[in-house]
Parts: sequence; C-alpha cells; structure tokens
Amino acid sequence: MNKYQTKLKLKMDELAHASYKETKSFPKEERCGLTSQLNRAALSIILNYIEGYGRQGGKTRLHFMEISYGSLREVKYLIHFCHVEEMIKKETYDQLFLLSDTIGKMLYAEIKNLRKTTR
Repeated sequence: MNKYQTKLKLKMDELAHASYKETKSFPKEERCGLTSQLNRAALSIILNYIEGYGRQGGKTRLHFMEISYGSLREVKYLIHFCHVEEMIKKETYDQLFLLSDTIGKMLYAEIKNLRKTTR
C-alpha cells in the first residue's frame, strides 16, 4: 500500500471506531437493530478494502473496493437516520458525515483508477 492508501485505511479505521463508540449510547432495544447494522457496515468498509488488497487480480480487487464503497453508502444513510431519530447529536453527525464523505471521495478515486487498469 502506498501513502494514499494507508491514509485512506486510517480514515476507515477511525470511522469504524467512531461507530462503535457512538452506538454504545444507543437504546438497548437497538442492540440487534441499528447498533448492529451500523457497526457491521462500518467494519465492512475497512475489511473489504483490506481484503481487496490481499487479492492478486485487479478485477477481484475492484469488486472488493466496490463492496467497501457500498458499505460506506449504507453507513452514511444510517448516520443520517440515527441523527434524525435523535440518537446521534448534530455535532457528532457533522463529524461522522464529513469523515465518511472524505472516505467516499478517496475510495471512489481508487475505484476509478482500478476501473481504468482492469479494462
């Protein structure tokens, strides 16, 4: 991994940890619902990214990057939903949304580059 990819991975790690930290305050009845879904999706972003780099073929790597991007979109919606439902404060929502938006831009740039090289 180069410096850009390492920076992206660190941001993904930050988002996963922030998700776990934030969901600790969610209502207990959401343990099997929103808490679980948000945490699984947040981990899926970085896990699929890492798995993609563990694969040899460019098309396979691209597939995992696209799964990672899909999980990121899921997290962004869940963050929004939880904010509307008043489980996430505005300040935290803004921070998580900015972080996820930054990750999205960086990850999409990687996906575009991979698409060019795997044609």
